[in-house]
Amino acid sequence: MARMTKCDDCQYYTYDDEYDCFVCEMELDEDEMVHFLEGRFSDCPYYHRGDDYALARKQ
Repeated sequence: MARMTKCDDCQYYTYDDEYDCFVCEMELDEDEMVHFLEGRFSDCPYYHRGDDYALARKQ
């Protein structure tokens, strides 16, 4: 079973067809990017849980 990270359910962590992998769409600075690439980004200040039904609940 694959290890799930906090990024896996973040709304900014999306699949990029061009690179054929998942990427973070936030504009990270150099230090943040190093932590992200090393897998040490457990307390991301930009983390926002993706919720597919948020818009439907507002209607």
